[in-house]
Amino acid sequence: MSEFMDERPPAQVRAFWPTAGRLVGELGRFKFRLVVVAVATVVSVALQVAAPRVLGHAMDIIFAGVVGSQMPAGTSSEAVVQGLRAQGQDQMAEMLSGMSFVPGSGIDFAALGQALLTVVGMYGLAALFMWVQGRILNDLVMHLVYDLRRRVEGKVNSLPLSYFDTRQRGDILSRTTNDMDNVQQAMQQAFSELVYSLLTVLGVAIMMFTISWQLALVTLIALPVSGVVVGIIGKRSQRLFGAQWKSTGELNGHVEESFTGHDVVRVFGRERQMRERFDERNDAVYDSAFRAQFLSGMMMPLMQFVNYLGYVGIAVLGALKVANGQISLGAATAFIQYTRQFNEPIAQIAGMANMLQSGVASAERVFELLDEPEQSPDAEDAEADAGRVRGRIEFRDVDFSYTPDRPLIRDLSLTAEPGQTVAIVGPTGAGKTTLVNLIMRFYEIDAGSISLDGVDIRRMSRQRLRRATGMVLQDAVLFEGSIMENIRYGRLDATDEEVLEAARATYVDRFVRALPEGYGTVIDQEGGAISAGERQLITIARAFLADPAVLILDEATSSVDTRTEVLVQRAMSALRASRTSFVIAHRLSTIRDADTILVMEAGRIVEQGGHAELMEAHGPYRALYESQFAAAQEVEVPEGVEADAEEPRHAT
Repeated sequence: MSEFMDERPPAQVRAFWPTAGRLVGELGRFKFRLVVVAVATVVSVALQVAAPRVLGHAMDIIFAGVVGSQMPAGTSSEAVVQGLRAQGQDQMAEMLSGMSFVPGSGIDFAALGQALLTVVGMYGLAALFMWVQGRILNDLVMHLVYDLRRRVEGKVNSLPLSYFDTRQRGDILSRTTNDMDNVQQAMQQAFSELVYSLLTVLGVAIMMFTISWQLALVTLIALPVSGVVVGIIGKRSQRLFGAQWKSTGELNGHVEESFTGHDVVRVFGRERQMRERFDERNDAVYDSAFRAQFLSGMMMPLMQFVNYLGYVGIAVLGALKVANGQISLGAATAFIQYTRQFNEPIAQIAGMANMLQSGVASAERVFELLDEPEQSPDAEDAEADAGRVRGRIEFRDVDFSYTPDRPLIRDLSLTAEPGQTVAIVGPTGAGKTTLVNLIMRFYEIDAGSISLDGVDIRRMSRQRLRRATGMVLQDAVLFEGSIMENIRYGRLDATDEEVLEAARATYVDRFVRALPEGYGTVIDQEGGAISAGERQLITIARAFLADPAVLILDEATSSVDTRTEVLVQRAMSALRASRTSFVIAHRLSTIRDADTILVMEAGRIVEQGGHAELMEAHGPYRALYESQFAAAQEVEVPEGVEADAEEPRHAT
């Protein structure tokens, strides 16, 4: 089926702002908590922004007390200023004219203490509100990521089979794991700091304008320069972050293939080629990650350089304004602190740029997965109640193709009566597996109809259809757990005795009894120490435990030895008596006793009938049979299993 895989190029990475906006929009579902977070953040920022102004007032109290203590008592501050002017000390007079001091009086410690306590209280409350904001925001983000993970899992389970046929498994895993983790990290750290930094910049800018609009303008010069830096560097690094995560997905796909196909790599001596491919993809990850991090890392030092230039201008101009009495020393001190408060969040924004861009790049990949078209929904009037299923399958003039320009199945019609065994043979690419996939509704047909007990399967819910159908694939898929749990996967409510009956009927019990842990033996996804034939027997037992009305065996005996094959044949013969069975096999020995044998070529049934009938017809089936059994040897039958009167022989 790989020859019909989609060859379209990967979708282009979407722009930064639309994806970031969508990510913020996801937060909009938590409106109440967002309001609380916003209020707590605003209050915290307001308190932190106002505190330097109060601290500047405390500085004025100290300076005024020091100046007042050096002036003669009994005079007014205006008289002192006029006296200084008369003495030609105009600059000192200008500076003192902007101050509020009482000649002969020292520092007002009561007012100073009140101002300092106010500052401490403001910072304390600001910290408390920031803690509330962080606590709620963290809970909010965790709920959002939890929901995203749940939606991704649901999406994966609702995607059509064609999606997985056209993409690397490692890339899909990367989207659902690495990218999700990256989104979570970006939202937990970058998002909260970004909101806080933006509000701080706004609040500080307002306070600076209340002190001196000239000094504020000098400070704000850094903003457009910083914007240009972010715009130029950010656009390039965003593309590189997208490339980084794309390369990471490809690398994960290669690693996954290396692990699952490790035996094949060793057998064919392809370790060097696999290492070379790994090095190529690892180099691609390194190159894109290095360039992305390097460009993003340039933002902070460049913006700091711009801020330092502004800081020099503020220090010079502020000193002149204090000397001229245009602002007080406390106001100048507060403004310098505001300058640092203004520059710090801008630098933080620059520092968060790489994390934010990396997170948005991952969000693009997650949203791309979530936006994939799902399999067509069940009809609104779909029958969900399975009832009693007899298992009559009928194809009527069925057409199907994976891509519109490459037709595969055309005008196919066949009928399988309840209890019949239908074998499907033919060369690779003839459409054998596609035929049974259509029965399972893994793909939707283009024309015609497929019915189960006279009901079009498109009018059934997929759950009903698949509950009535069991399937054993060529590759034995086991899950991490015990043998008992793997068999029970076919029907979760089955009792232990029912599991054991299925195991005995499929000859699983024969080898499980010899294991130290018996049915409690834990196996991993690849089967652990269980042989390929034993793994396949477990999957067959799992399908039989489900007791389906329709049984599909897709090369179920291709990976077993001849002794195990006879065991499987005996199990299938005993258990398929009351169910409709479709058997795909290249080993013709497994389907000689089938009620009907379909010979397919290029998506069409070219021959149909029983084994003897097709052999007498001297058509494609006889040619296949004679080529397979031209040279043969007798099959050894396991002890305790009766042999057929005419046992098939296999090519050596």
